Amino acid sequence: MKPSAFSSTTRPGLREASHLKPGFIAALLHRLSGVALAVFLPMHFIALGTALSGANALDSFLAVTHSPLVKIAEWGLVSALAVHMALGLRVLAIEWFSFRGHTAGVVAGAIAAGLAVGLLFLLSGW
Repeated sequence: MKPSAFSSTTRPGLREASHLKPGFIAALLHRLSGVALAVFLPMHFIALGTALSGANALDSFLAVTHSPLVKIAEWGLVSALAVHMALGLRVLAIEWFSFRGHTAGVVAGAIAAGLAVGLLFLLSGW
């Protein structure tokens, strides 16, 4: 009997050993952080649009940003931006300089740099 196109023997899942390599993890994090930034942009434009309605509208919108949930989301956004930038620099190094060595170290360094920026944001007293 021939295996179907959707059987586990012909279609590897996310748990495959090849998907746990640093390059795959970096690509996945780069895409997820990009999606997070893309979701944020419309909200940012809405906030900027309230400034056009006047100072009172902007002040009422900014009052919402003082809640703890929004502060946590801001930290996540800053961390996602930093991780996205660091992993993007990794992609540029691969494409422009054919740098493919020490993948695990480079990926770990990029993620650590991004999270360090997020930690600095937390420590700044936001």
